[in-house]
This record gives sequence, structure tokens and C-alpha cells, in this order.
Amino acid sequence: AKLEKIQILPLTELHPFRNHPFQVRDDDEMDKMVDSVKEYGVMTPAIVRPRQDGGYEIVAGHRRCHASQRAGVETMPCIVRDMDDDTAIILMVDSNCQREHILPSEKAKAYEMKLEAIKRQGQRTDLTSGQLGQKLSRPISVEQVADDAGTSIKQVQRFIRLNKLTPELMKMVDDGKLKTTPAVELSYLTPEEQEDFLSYMESEGCTPSLSQAQKLKEASKESVLTPEKIQHIMAAKSPSVKPRDPQLMIPVAKVERYFPKGFTSGQMQQVIVKLLENYARAHQHGSR
Repeated sequence: AKLEKIQILPLTELHPFRNHPFQVRDDDEMDKMVDSVKEYGVMTPAIVRPRQDGGYEIVAGHRRCHASQRAGVETMPCIVRDMDDDTAIILMVDSNCQREHILPSEKAKAYEMKLEAIKRQGQRTDLTSGQLGQKLSRPISVEQVADDAGTSIKQVQRFIRLNKLTPELMKMVDDGKLKTTPAVELSYLTPEEQEDFLSYMESEGCTPSLSQAQKLKEASKESVLTPEKIQHIMAAKSPSVKPRDPQLMIPVAKVERYFPKGFTSGQMQQVIVKLLENYARAHQHGSR
């Protein structure tokens, strides 16, 4: 491989990658990066490619660029590399997917972008082999995305499927309010059905179990999933379950401000029960 030389480029000439699926967030990680840039500069050069309209497009290094802007630095070390769109997309996804904190929505978009890019590359190389070669390229390309990301083909397919969710439902997945597995099933509902289901969840303060989500998907496949049908599926008790004690539901939103950030609902429950025990004890003494 030819040695690529590092150039020091002004940040004003660096432009974000088109349709970049990863958000640049001002979180604790970013604060640390800003401090590091102030102290040592950017340690690892970004990878950029020349743009037709002048300047450069960042392929890998969006967060380093943002940290440099926040640190008040005007330039950044970059490796300039000429590459076509698909090569750039694959490199951009690979350089970001290694990070720890990636939202499900970011993974979903990134895997899909990379898969499309690999498929286009495959179609270019096997044009001579006619239909057969192209038919083979899909499973192999999903396999490549999975291998590169260190995950299973099934996981990659499930994340890509999440792109069919409405933005509101996708946000619930990102916020951890809706688990990925039922969300995948909900992605088979039409956008209108997803809207109706979102309204139902909001009014009832509940989210679906996997089996409920599967029933919703089935019902949607058979015909239109009306609000009444949603109500019916969500309210139905599964026959194998013994009638349970009545549940006392307290929405997390009502109590979360009384707990340290990041407390799980299980931890909240333990604290609440403990407080009630103390409360009962205090009142028993008081009433004697």
C-alpha cells in the first residue's frame, strides 16, 4: 500500500458525510474528547475525500472534527483519500460501528447503508455472471456486514428491519422504552397502524410483550389493524396464565425524579416497597 501523507486542513474546508447515520452528541464522551483535543490535539488523523464542489467530505472523524470546533482549534490532521461513494460509505460505517454508545436507530441506518453499498459493489464485479451472481450477492453481503460488526446475520437483519418503524416508535426504541424484539414485529405494521398503536401505548401507559407484538403483526397481515383490534389483542389474557393478583401500575414518569439517574424500574420498586414498610411501621406505633 502506498504511504498516505497526513495533511493539516482547516475545519472550514471539512464537510459532514451526506446522510451520515451517526449523530454527533454532546455527551460525557464528547466532553472528554474536547479536553483531550485541548491538551494534545487530535491524535488520530481523520480520513476525508475531495468534494466536487471544493473542500473535503469527512469519511471518518466527525466527532474529532466537532471536538476540535468546541476546543477552539482551527485545523485538524487528515488523510486525503480518493474513493467512490460505496467505498466511502463502508469505511464510514466501519469506523463508527466500533464505538460503545450507538443508538439502535443509528445501527439500523448504518447497516442498511453499508448493505446497499456492498450490494452495489457486488453487482459491479459480477455483471459478467448474469442473474445468478446477483442473486448470490445478497446473503453474502448480509454476512459481510454481520462479520465486520462482530454480530449475527439475524441481528443485522433485525436492525435493518427497524428502519420500517415510524420515527416516534424508533425514538421509543432509542430511549429504551420499547424493546428491540417486539419493535421488530411492530415494524411490519403499516405506518397508520403504528400511529394507532402508539396512541394506544400512550393512553394505557404500556408496551407490548413479544407475543402481543407477534399477534399484532399477524392481525395486520390478515387485514387492517383497527384501534378496536389493537385494544382486543392487548387486553386479551393468554389462556395458559392463571388469573393474577390485580396489578398496581405506577408510570415511571411520575416517580423517576425522586430516584438517582439510571435507576431501573426494578430498583425503584425495591425502594418503594422498603419505604412502605417503614411507613407502615411508623403508623402502627402512632395508632396505639
